[in-house]
Amino acid sequence: MINLEAPKKAGALINQAYQAAAEVFRPISRKYDRAEHTYPSELDMFAALLDGLNSSGEGGAGAAGVRRSKDEKEKGNRNGANLNVVLGTIEMCWGDVGLLLSMPRQGLGNAAIGSVATDEQLERFSGMWAAMAITEPSFGSDSAAVSTTAKLDGDHYVLNGEKIFVTSGERADAVVVWATLDKSQGRAAIKSFVVEKGTPGFEVVRVEHKLGIRASDTAVLRFENCRVPKENLLGTPEIETAKGFAGVMQTFDNTRPLVAAMAIGVARAALDETRTILSDAGVSIDYDRPANSQHAAAAEFLRLEADYESAYLLTLESAWMADNRKPNSLQASMAKAKAGRSVVEIALKCVELTGAYGEESLLEKWARDAKILDIFEGTQQIQQLIVARRILGKSSAELK
Repeated sequence: MINLEAPKKAGALINQAYQAAAEVFRPISRKYDRAEHTYPSELDMFAALLDGLNSSGEGGAGAAGVRRSKDEKEKGNRNGANLNVVLGTIEMCWGDVGLLLSMPRQGLGNAAIGSVATDEQLERFSGMWAAMAITEPSFGSDSAAVSTTAKLDGDHYVLNGEKIFVTSGERADAVVVWATLDKSQGRAAIKSFVVEKGTPGFEVVRVEHKLGIRASDTAVLRFENCRVPKENLLGTPEIETAKGFAGVMQTFDNTRPLVAAMAIGVARAALDETRTILSDAGVSIDYDRPANSQHAAAAEFLRLEADYESAYLLTLESAWMADNRKPNSLQASMAKAKAGRSVVEIALKCVELTGAYGEESLLEKWARDAKILDIFEGTQQIQQLIVARRILGKSSAELK
């Protein structure tokens, strides 16, 4: 098994994130799983801490953007903000993934702002908690099927449409909304807009009841003649048909490794708990002996741990590439696909291995939390399709 050491300079961040997960998240994990739709007020104390970590330029355990400056000179290998965000997220989700998704000012919309906003927009939206709204009632994984419209009217865009499954949609200060400027122009006309809470025409329709990540709110949003300042369009307003909608899709280069990191954290939590339960039951796990010569439970555990390690390495690679200004769309999708599938199998298998003992721990909760990590930010099937297109050199029209 390959054991990759984290960069030494990330040690303090990893330790802080782990302490927060162990001392704050874990103790209240069951409380907010049962008290769905109740805001975890204990999280407010972390807002200032994460702001400090992120403003230092080294990142923290929240959302950051993939920004590559064309003028920046090559400086050799860098372990920067994106890798630190992934490492911190893993530790925090070892504590509770739903609570991490409820962290103030750390929404997935913040990653969108960090990825494609102008320098002026970055400063203007600094400190804002932003959710991200893409999915609609008429489509799920096909982001190009956006039907929410944005029509320019003077100094404002007028948004009309409905968004579903918006993480932190009720609690966040603003929502990054994907909308089309001109449906006839296809993908290239899809842009993202920052819509602040309280904007006339912006309504939270309802908050969903869920199987997992119950500490986090998931909302349905409606936009009816919602007037948004034209300065809130992220990036450029030009419709560039040759470029397609690479600008808004660049967001996924960051959020997919982030979701993969969430999956890694949950998977490691399940494996750590299972190792303890198996040890207490007298089942020893020997890394110096072939798996097929050990107890069946130990052999299965070793297989699951190897699956975890491969997902972990793919996730670190995708974040490292972002830090080193390398295109990482393929690796981001590979990491998301692998980690999403692995966490579901690992969590369910751990419940199976521990039997009734798992009911006394958080294992059953982690098994419920795991499934969404294989779904949002692009389903397993969509990630495999993207990977196939990239490897084979096929367009979306050629390989559907």
